[in-house]
Amino acid sequence: MGETKTPDMTKTPDTKMIEDNLPLVRHIVFQVAVHFPRHVDREELARAGALGLVEAARRYDESRGVPFDRFAAQRIRGAILDAVRAADWAPRSVRNLARKMENTEHRLATELGRVPSLAEMAAELNMTKDELAKLQDRMFRSVVLALEHEVTDETEEDLTLVDVLVDRSAVEPLEELEQREMHAYLRDAVDLLPERHRIVVVGYFLENRTSLELATFLGVTESRISQLRSEALEMLKEGIQSQYDGVSPQPAEEGIGRVAKRKANYAHAISQATGWGDRLDHIDLDSPREPTLVLDADLAESI
Repeated sequence: MGETKTPDMTKTPDTKMIEDNLPLVRHIVFQVAVHFPRHVDREELARAGALGLVEAARRYDESRGVPFDRFAAQRIRGAILDAVRAADWAPRSVRNLARKMENTEHRLATELGRVPSLAEMAAELNMTKDELAKLQDRMFRSVVLALEHEVTDETEEDLTLVDVLVDRSAVEPLEELEQREMHAYLRDAVDLLPERHRIVVVGYFLENRTSLELATFLGVTESRISQLRSEALEMLKEGIQSQYDGVSPQPAEEGIGRVAKRKANYAHAISQATGWGDRLDHIDLDSPREPTLVLDADLAESI
């Protein structure tokens, strides 16, 4: 009795043999792809088939008398089916129903010359529209797509699934933390303004008072109110910007000018008003803590 020859698994596959038979991979993908739903990526099938071709070249034993293309075709087809099964978590019953629905839809579309309606599909499948809708729901929930899966769009190109799934209105966690910190600095900066400047900012931006009302309340002219508002906004802008300069604001040194001293002390006071943990805590705008203020969007944009 002859001895069975075991394939040499350490054998290096014949590169030319692989290159010459690459068209075979595409041919087999074309054959088997008609049995899979449309969402299955044909390029993924081709990659799996190419790996099957490499494996076939490694295992091929010419002495057995089987042509390589026949031997490789079985390996390629098997590799493709294995890859599909490994990526598919839906039960076979769902896949069979999906294939039946797809075939029915294609046949009706050919006969009618248009996409069949839900009622026409239901009648052809001998079920109610509700039953068909539930069946479609099961099918749709069984589809798993990679986030890199390309989708089509009427206005843009090269869109992937992640591009259309992202909620553009949602705030990223890092962005939310930055906004909390910025608002906390702004609240502290408003609290630390000189009294008249703070009254003008609070009255104008938060209490919707007019320049005339504020001028009457403070006993000054409207032009002075405008000047105080401009000075306050400049102080707020410089004071908050100093918190992001990379150097912790320090109290004013001796020997500097009055204006520079005021700015330095103001920036330092803002940095010390609230700890970093408190700045990043959630801010409940419905229950402001004294003496902090509920911020107005116009005030935030003004600085």
